[in-house]
Amino acid sequence: MSSHSLVPSSPAIPLPIAQMRSVYRADDVERRLVKLQSSGTEREHEGLRSTYQRMLERGPQRFAVKPSGVPDMAPLYELLPNFGEVLDDVKRHVALSQDSRDSLEVTPILLLGPPGVGKTHFARQIADLLGTGMSLVPMSSMTAGWLLSGSSSQWKGAKPGKVFEALVDGEYANPVIVVDEIDKASSDAQYDPLGALYSLLEHDTAQHFVDEFAEVPIDASQVIWITTANDERHIPEPILNRMNVFEIQPPCPDAARRIAGHLYQSIRAEHDWGRRFDADPPDDVLDQLAALAPREMRRALVTAFGNARLDNRFNVEPGDLPRAGTGKARIGFVQ
Repeated sequence: MSSHSLVPSSPAIPLPIAQMRSVYRADDVERRLVKLQSSGTEREHEGLRSTYQRMLERGPQRFAVKPSGVPDMAPLYELLPNFGEVLDDVKRHVALSQDSRDSLEVTPILLLGPPGVGKTHFARQIADLLGTGMSLVPMSSMTAGWLLSGSSSQWKGAKPGKVFEALVDGEYANPVIVVDEIDKASSDAQYDPLGALYSLLEHDTAQHFVDEFAEVPIDASQVIWITTANDERHIPEPILNRMNVFEIQPPCPDAARRIAGHLYQSIRAEHDWGRRFDADPPDDVLDQLAALAPREMRRALVTAFGNARLDNRFNVEPGDLPRAGTGKARIGFVQ
């Protein structure tokens, strides 16, 4: 099996190694397409026909990537100080797969904690670390019942689910798929929105996952699953038993200040206007930001940068930040 080098997303991350892996069988797709054409309902199922044709045109081969060695994760421990145990777990899995032909396998992860502590941001960082893509599945959505497994082509407006899209339309056989707010999935007597996870979170059954729209077996066994929740009591026990559960606490004040500092520098580096601002924020700004959840820090900093410019300054001051407790930014020109 041939290997290909991919460009790393960060200088601190070893050059990823990629092997090619088939995520479905072209023969299965061809059979479904022939059956559809012979049934005389091809026009009624134009979306299904185009899906099969797209699968045949793209082919079943996808990159299965992993770091070429155990990466230097010190920056992540610094950036995500309240995720130390999860990072330890990811590092163990990477270590097991190095210097071998084995694919990277990560036991499904549940990040359990209050809103705003950075759970989704953590998932994006892991996708960057491993050199693979990321798909977000928001289970609080009204259509959560169809998000993972797709909806039957017999229904009007039917389409494939997120797992199918990530593997068939994406570039990777082992993408990170984040099932966000898994505890908020609404269920009724007719359909269990988490039903697909019973097989998807098990390696053996995930090898033959069937999306309800395309009805073609897909190999989802290499998917790296990260789920998030606020309350584990609303997650079925069989789902919990398939995952490593990590309780994520809000960062302590010192860690919150470090996160705020990293976010300041990140926002500054992402924009051309950022180079004109001071390289580091003052301590009193960090102190004020540390009282916020990580999710709120970025919004507060963007507001502060904007208010500083309205005041013809290139330094952020505490007064530029949204007022604590109001949730409202200071709007308008400074007199």
